[in-house]
Order: sequence, then C-alpha cells, then structure tokens
Amino acid sequence: MKICVLGAGALGCAVGGVLTEAGHEVWLINRNAAQVEAMNQRGLILRSDGVDRTVRVRAATSAAGVDAAGVPADLLIVLVKSFHTEAAMRAALPLLGPETVVLSLQNGLGNEDILADVVGRERVLAGKTYVGGTQLAVGHVAAGTRGKRTLVGELDGAISARGTRIASVFNAAGLNTTVSDNIVGAVWDKLLINVATGALSGITRLTYGDLYRVPEIEACALAAVAEAMAVARASGVVLSFAQPIDAWRTAAAGLPYEFKASMLQSLEKGSVTEVDFINGAVVRQGARYGVPTPVNQTLVAAIKGIEQKLPR
Repeated sequence: MKICVLGAGALGCAVGGVLTEAGHEVWLINRNAAQVEAMNQRGLILRSDGVDRTVRVRAATSAAGVDAAGVPADLLIVLVKSFHTEAAMRAALPLLGPETVVLSLQNGLGNEDILADVVGRERVLAGKTYVGGTQLAVGHVAAGTRGKRTLVGELDGAISARGTRIASVFNAAGLNTTVSDNIVGAVWDKLLINVATGALSGITRLTYGDLYRVPEIEACALAAVAEAMAVARASGVVLSFAQPIDAWRTAAAGLPYEFKASMLQSLEKGSVTEVDFINGAVVRQGARYGVPTPVNQTLVAAIKGIEQKLPR
C-alpha cells in the first residue's frame, strides 16, 4: 500500500515508521527541512522501550516532493495540527487518486468536517489513536506503540471494506487497530484523553511521569474531563469511559516516563497549540448545550496566556 503521512511530526513518524517496517511505501511529509534531510540521509531513529533502531524511510517537505511516478496514494493519513488542516489538505490534493482514502488521526473536534469540505465527505474516514510520539532530536522519535489502541471508522458508522482493509494493514504493522461503528464516540473518547493531560502538561511543562505524581494536577484533570463528559452526553454522544478517572488512567497507560503531551511539544517548539480544538471545543459545545465548563475555560485562558509570550 502507498501511504502518505501528512504532518509527520513525532506521532506521524511513530506510525509511519512501523508501517514502513511492515513493507509499505510510506512517505513522511513534514515542513521541517532539517527533519526531512536527517531522515532521508540516515533514516528515522525510533526509540521503543528505551532501545533505538533505525528505519529507512522516505520523507519530503511537501506533496510536491513525493515521488509519485504517476501513482497516487492509497491512503493519506492526516496528522497536521488542526488549525493547518484546510491549507495542508489543499496542498496535498496532487497526491489523491480516484480511490484514495483520507484518514484523520488528529486531535480535537471538527477535523473531519474540514477535510470533507476540501476532498468530499465520501473520501474521509475518522480515526483516533492512543499511540504516542515524542521528538527527542532531529530525526529521532520516542514511540509508544505497544498495546496502544487505534480506531478507524466511517463517519456514518458503517463497517466498510476500506475501513477493514486499513485496520488489517495497521494490525500487521503492530498497531492494535479496530474498526468502530461509533467513531464519533471514539473521537470524543480521545478528546477526553487530551482534555485530561494536554493543557495541564503545557501549563506546567511536565512530562507524563512527573504530571502523574501531583495529586492537585490529577484533581484538576478529573474536573476538566467531567465537564467534557457532561457536554458529550448532552449532545447525545455515547462514550466508552464511565468515569473521568478512566480517561486519566488511559492517557498514560503504556507511555514512557519522558513522554510529552502534544501541547507541551508545541510550546517547546515555539508554536501555538491546538487548545481551541480540544479544551476550547468543550467550551464551545458546552455553551451550545447549556453545560457549564469553567475548568476548561480556565485551561484555555492559561494556554492562551502562555502563547502570547511565544516569539512572533
């Protein structure tokens, strides 16, 4: 299968690296020229369970750099930051053929609708992954894939042949993947994970290992998740988590001590975060359904304040 990973940061490299090892033609698309050059020259270095290995990958800074040879991608995995979704997808249109499937594995709410506006709803599959990735250095990524679930599904809940095929490809590569008939619920489940840890990690600058050692942080996380669960239920979403503690515990399961949440990684790189699509999405949906969300509002405000100090 020819697979292009659009937005191959730490997570995209973790996923793309193991798919490459499984024998697929995988292209990692990342705007960072130094990252791409390092991966093309020496390979992608993946660290799993403290052990490094080198994976010979194909990388490009844009869709134009992909050696298409007239052959479109079978699967385009979208992992760009949510606020870049539309622009990145439009730039990647040359990679699409008549049968190309576009799969979002992004954080937050609303990405599938943005993609559908660009490529048509019939092309788009939604997905959520609990695989983790942390950038250690240029071309060097810590990957948390063992035992971490990935779910894919059609937006209408149907169990399709293409969804089943993608799950089969992922499973053969060691990515524990199932096809969901409630992908909207799965999207919300993953949102709860991000609500639990993302903003708090970004605000405190703590890795997961340290984040989970502070009882006051846990209490704040549980309150934020409880708000999000109330919003989801008010909107008719069926969740798999019964209690906020379930999301908090799931967030860190199987990830290394040094793992950093995506928001923290963004801030450390001097980039704005996806808080508007995570905690901010909870606040907006809460306002829509009349559910108070003061904890998430506070977390959004804190992250926005930190972003104001980023280099312009």
